Amino acid sequence: KTEMNKAVLFGIVLIGLYFTCASCAKTWAGSNLYYAAGLYPNEQTYLFTNLRRAGVKVLRVWLDGQGSNAKGTNIKAFPALEPHQIGQYDDTVLQLYDDLMVVARSYGIKLLISMHSFNSLQAGDVYKQRFGEQGFYTNSQATSAFDNRLRHILSHVNPKVGKPWSQCNDYIFAFEAENEAMIGLGQGFIQQHQGWQCDRAKTIRAALGNNHGILITTGGESWVDESFQPEFFNCPALDVIACHGYGVGDFNTGKLKTYVQKAVSAGKKLLFEEWGACYFNTPNNNCPSGGVLNSGTRDYNIKTWANQIASAGIPWMYWQILPNKDPHWGEDYEVGIDDVNWQAFVSAAQSASNHDSPFDYSQWLIN
Repeated sequence: KTEMNKAVLFGIVLIGLYFTCASCAKTWAGSNLYYAAGLYPNEQTYLFTNLRRAGVKVLRVWLDGQGSNAKGTNIKAFPALEPHQIGQYDDTVLQLYDDLMVVARSYGIKLLISMHSFNSLQAGDVYKQRFGEQGFYTNSQATSAFDNRLRHILSHVNPKVGKPWSQCNDYIFAFEAENEAMIGLGQGFIQQHQGWQCDRAKTIRAALGNNHGILITTGGESWVDESFQPEFFNCPALDVIACHGYGVGDFNTGKLKTYVQKAVSAGKKLLFEEWGACYFNTPNNNCPSGGVLNSGTRDYNIKTWANQIASAGIPWMYWQILPNKDPHWGEDYEVGIDDVNWQAFVSAAQSASNHDSPFDYSQWLIN
């Protein structure tokens, strides 16, 4: 009887695994364009038309100010949300996204909104001027002021739809408090201040209230292991743990699967929110300049690394897709629409939905 019971139990486990696989969700592809607020209507149309053709589901954007030219894209300049003083808001960037999110939805795409960036802090924004980089994360006055910023964003009413952003489920996929929080302060500092992410997520969750139609995510860190801090998996207010990675080892399917198992056990979702294939023939995670990598090799890299991430069951978002030819300025992972390597991205993005995933995002995406 013991052996029979074991056999029956084994059969039940196999059946359970079969049905789990048969009902698996699928991975999906997204992209980043941090300055998308400034796009003119023609560039918006060109971007979203081609992202839709590629099967892109989500576009990640930032609220930092931007000049009139970024990565070769001609855009309307716009100021930062708090350009001169903490707590004094210039809502221009929010108003620009009021329009953009409506346009994006018409193409079946939602926005992931990063509500601040370490880039802005490091560059000397109003928070650094008053509190310094470390103080921004450790000073209680700083965190209180920043929480007010988060509440201001979430309470902003989009007149196009007559709802505050906290209720714009049809247009907004997720919010994150900050892009790559603390990365310039070192991994040790991040490990010691993991609670900052959860505290900010609690602020966002309180503003969202009972609305679970918009996800709350982290904003990634410098590489995969740094992105997956233990306390993030234990924070009830966080829905998604996002990772960033540019080193080739971070795309390893087996490595990523260990974090997938951890996330499933914790009831969290994962998202590979930033990755890219370097245009130059340098190490992939050191891409400021160099000789031009053979285009066929870069095509291979884009498709191979995207496949490795998706094979782990994790949806991914490329850094970045441009609505113009890539001018190859600075750190160069960008791919321009209809430019070299564009078709490789399209192939990778369209193939993402062929991979099973334990993370079901379907209710937060436009299908």
